[in-house]
Amino acid sequence: MPNSFLKVTASTLAFCSSVCASASAQDNLASPDPREPVVVVTANRTAQPVERVGQSISVVDSAEIERRQTQTVADVLRTLPGVSITRNGGVGTSTSVYIRGAESDHTVALVDGIKLNDPSSPGGGFNFGNLLTGNIERIEVLRGPSSVLWGSQAIGGVINMITRQPTEELTVNLRSEYGYRNTGQIVGNIAGKAGPLSASVGAGYFRTDGISAFSEARGGVERDGYKNYGANGNFNLALSDGLSVDARGWYSEGRVNIDGFPPPSYAFGDVNEESRTREFVGYTGINAALFDGRFRNRLGYAYTDTRRRNISLDGPATETFTGNGRNERIEYQGIFDISDGWQLTGGLERETSRFSSSSYGAAPSIGRARIDSVYGQIVATPVIGLTLTGGVRHDDHDRFGGATTVGGSGVYTISQTGTTLRASYAEGFKAPSLFQLQSDYGNQALQPERSKGWDASITQNLVDGRLQASATYFRRNSSDLIIFVSCAAPLAGICANRPSGTYDNVSRARAEGVEIGLTMQPVDALRLQANYTYTDATNRSPGDANFGRQLVRRPQHSVTALIDYSWDFGLETGVTLTHVGANFANANNSRKIEGYVLADLRASFPVTDRIDIYGRVENLFDEQYETIFRYGTPGRAGYAGVRLRY
Repeated sequence: MPNSFLKVTASTLAFCSSVCASASAQDNLASPDPREPVVVVTANRTAQPVERVGQSISVVDSAEIERRQTQTVADVLRTLPGVSITRNGGVGTSTSVYIRGAESDHTVALVDGIKLNDPSSPGGGFNFGNLLTGNIERIEVLRGPSSVLWGSQAIGGVINMITRQPTEELTVNLRSEYGYRNTGQIVGNIAGKAGPLSASVGAGYFRTDGISAFSEARGGVERDGYKNYGANGNFNLALSDGLSVDARGWYSEGRVNIDGFPPPSYAFGDVNEESRTREFVGYTGINAALFDGRFRNRLGYAYTDTRRRNISLDGPATETFTGNGRNERIEYQGIFDISDGWQLTGGLERETSRFSSSSYGAAPSIGRARIDSVYGQIVATPVIGLTLTGGVRHDDHDRFGGATTVGGSGVYTISQTGTTLRASYAEGFKAPSLFQLQSDYGNQALQPERSKGWDASITQNLVDGRLQASATYFRRNSSDLIIFVSCAAPLAGICANRPSGTYDNVSRARAEGVEIGLTMQPVDALRLQANYTYTDATNRSPGDANFGRQLVRRPQHSVTALIDYSWDFGLETGVTLTHVGANFANANNSRKIEGYVLADLRASFPVTDRIDIYGRVENLFDEQYETIFRYGTPGRAGYAGVRLRY
């Protein structure tokens, strides 16, 4: 391990022993009361008390999402340990999420357990730009390789957004707000139950005049606006005590102006171009519980469709890019409770992906691939306080063949001292994207990207759960990473018939670091949360000129602190402080992107038992910063709104 890493780790431990907090599986970062039990679904693909989960996971629940008033999911994620984001401008522009220094395409994104990743994007990842908090009531972030249960792309981790669920009684939620640069939003949801049918449906609209995607500090003057329409639905029909049918769906349609490289100089600057994205995910399945509910079975079909268009609006509208990606998945999952504390999970999946893309009306690139998968996992509690988990998965890809991954974890709780110890080892893989395999730049000889990672953590609860401190160390090695390779004459080998370049498995990377912190609730009215992450993500490709250098857009340091106070007369106030350290914009680390500090203030007040008014100020000190070189970010901004609950 590098000496510099050891020095930073030592100083960080000393610093964070008093002021920081981690949000590992043991931490209920977002619960209104840190003493309440937490149940998570993403770690084991079934509801499981967090005390039986050995992996690192963060949870942001509905109360925390409401309290923070945050507009986008990405801005919630950026406050969690081990997570960083980059954005090509303001709200609605292309947004990438990185977990523990992994590539943004190494994250599995889910809505209600349905994969969102876009097969038509170059790396097959998901653009978080159109994902608003809207009717999302819970976010779970699983950190570390997780391919045993989640398959391809789960190298960095898994992010699962859970929408508002059906309720036993009729419930109505409505929210509307207005603020900075003519930004307006309205979101509504209704849920309830009628006889055997439970349902939850909602919709939302968002618009803003926006900021210039080309940084205003560098000369950008044209505001790049954004509009989004969204909808969600969740239905469950109980056919009998042990048999039900459920269906759920999520829809988003966004339009955002983007900047680019206008002629004649082709230097980055203001352009009048619009990016349009339509995303739809749907699922339907049948659920059967047998043997008094001990054996739970699910057979389902999931569908994801993403359509993207770029339209130049200078002169006659001209389509400059089009991309269509579609995923179809048939899956079976069975969960068997062997005995008290022992559970077996197994499943079969077939995923078929298709894509097409083209630029300026050229003949489209098209492709298709299929992955057949089988997995199994056992969760065992051999003695009180100790839970062990182990699993294996095999995927068969119709292009490159098979890939097998394994994983295991353990958690041990010492109830007498309030101490919890965790450790996990897991492998991840990512199949080459359809674009990397079958586009004009494709290489059908590509092999999957692979990773091996482990982490270990300790959590200490004190003062009847009002004080919780934790520290996690993680390390991941990735190999066979796919990068773009330039080709020059004579064109031979993988460059044959690829004059503009192609893709190859040539890179290696390593990421290691610590996530440390503290959650405090000294009195019921006051809650403090904080987390610090150190991530050392470096190029480990032998013979590469950039060997040992930091990976692009991976800040080494990040700190978030949240303080919330509830006043006796009903007013709730809070502040979020976020520091993101410097990082590099290019592989040889010659261009540095400076770090930044953001301060956000928020307040809400109940007018009646069912109506709240709220407001916030974001970027209070008007920090000028960039997450991507030359791309703008919002300055100081204020918003006010009203919430109605029934």
